[in-house]
Amino acid sequence: MMSTQIRAMSGLPADLAKRTGRVPLATLLLISGQLCHSPATAQDVDGARLFQQRCATCHSVEAGQNKAGPHLSGLIGRPAGTVEGATYSNAMRSSGITWDSQTLDTFLTAPGRMVGGTRMTVAIPNATQRAAIIQYLESQPAD
Repeated sequence: MMSTQIRAMSGLPADLAKRTGRVPLATLLLISGQLCHSPATAQDVDGARLFQQRCATCHSVEAGQNKAGPHLSGLIGRPAGTVEGATYSNAMRSSGITWDSQTLDTFLTAPGRMVGGTRMTVAIPNATQRAAIIQYLESQPAD
């Protein structure tokens, strides 16, 4: 049954695999997805999903759409506490932080430890989840 499925999926002549006993490597790679480039990696998808689950209640990735927290569009390279119209604690505005993957990782691990007095109370203790969310945020266009 498997060889029938492979022939049908690969567009091979019906008897090629049967006659030769082989399926071309390119066909197997194509079927398994190894030859096709997927625009989104599993971590990208997980990052988007995790952002929706853990962050989207308070943050948006749409420029200008502040919620309880500032929008995170174009976050990488932006000084903390500088999104117009967002409500920040004095501690965040005066923190001197410029967001990059390392500062985000430290902040998301324990926001209050990095910026005492921040209004952000949600931490992401799982390093894999933090990395996926940070990768997702890095992929968001600047405002």
